[in-house]
Amino acid sequence: MTLALTDKWLWDFWLVDDGARSHAFYLQAPRSLGDPNLRHWNVTIGHAVSSDLERWEVLPDAFGPGPPGSWDDLTTWTGSIIRHDGRWNLLYTGTSRSERGLVQRIGLATSDDLIRWERHAGGPVLEADPRWYELLDSDVWHDQAWRDPWVFHDPADGAFHAYVTARASRGDPRSRGVVAHARSRDLVEWDVLPPVTEPFGFGQLEVPQLVAAAGHRYLLFSSDTSTQSAARQAEGWGTGTFALRADSTTGCFPADSLARLDADALGSTYAGKIVSTPRGLRFLAWEGAAPGDPFRGVLSSPRAAIVAADGNLAVAPR
Repeated sequence: MTLALTDKWLWDFWLVDDGARSHAFYLQAPRSLGDPNLRHWNVTIGHAVSSDLERWEVLPDAFGPGPPGSWDDLTTWTGSIIRHDGRWNLLYTGTSRSERGLVQRIGLATSDDLIRWERHAGGPVLEADPRWYELLDSDVWHDQAWRDPWVFHDPADGAFHAYVTARASRGDPRSRGVVAHARSRDLVEWDVLPPVTEPFGFGQLEVPQLVAAAGHRYLLFSSDTSTQSAARQAEGWGTGTFALRADSTTGCFPADSLARLDADALGSTYAGKIVSTPRGLRFLAWEGAAPGDPFRGVLSSPRAAIVAADGNLAVAPR
């Protein structure tokens, strides 16, 4: 079964388990817009719950743009959620009308119940650092990429870490995509660090997720063929979800570990996530194009995922 909204498209999503049910938070926009390309600028964050990742109950919308004049008054985009000090903490992407949505920043909101959310009063908590990351330059790229934060806690250093979609500050514009790294003790004050990937032929590495399985660390990301370098396009990687692997607990994810998880020329799925369940690892993604349907905008049914004999992640075919 899929999570399909009759009146809205949905796309990027993130999941959190409250101990009894899985909560899916997802970007959504009205199908009445007609053109799915308009969805990015008419977006709210929806919310649904499930006990099996198959049957979903849609709850009231979770979050949306801030009040006029605020740093996130145009869009609130992809994020992730973590528990800290007895509360749920949401890191999310925001853009402003005053900047025409061209500069992305990361904000914080908190909740006691995953239903009602309160914005951090101090504005954005995490911004691109020009020591390592590209700032807005319309002659190079269409926006300032600093979005899709994936937050996790590392027991090794007791800190919170975030992986962020970003771009290196130099090099071939269609190859500058990297996953940025930042560290915090409290989710409010952040130190921006060098990226955990090098530029390797992708214009952007979207919706990152860190997965630990079978003694390996996997960095999932998604890419659209149209944003890849000519060399990557010629290799035929396609549009969809990919993974990099690291076998140590520190350091970068090497480019030569690149593996395709679920990608094709059509762009059938995107922004896949791996979820640990009592039945093993499961892979979910949102469904994009299909024959005769240029944009489906629904959440897929879960598929089995395994760590293969060669150490790479693999996902069961559709």
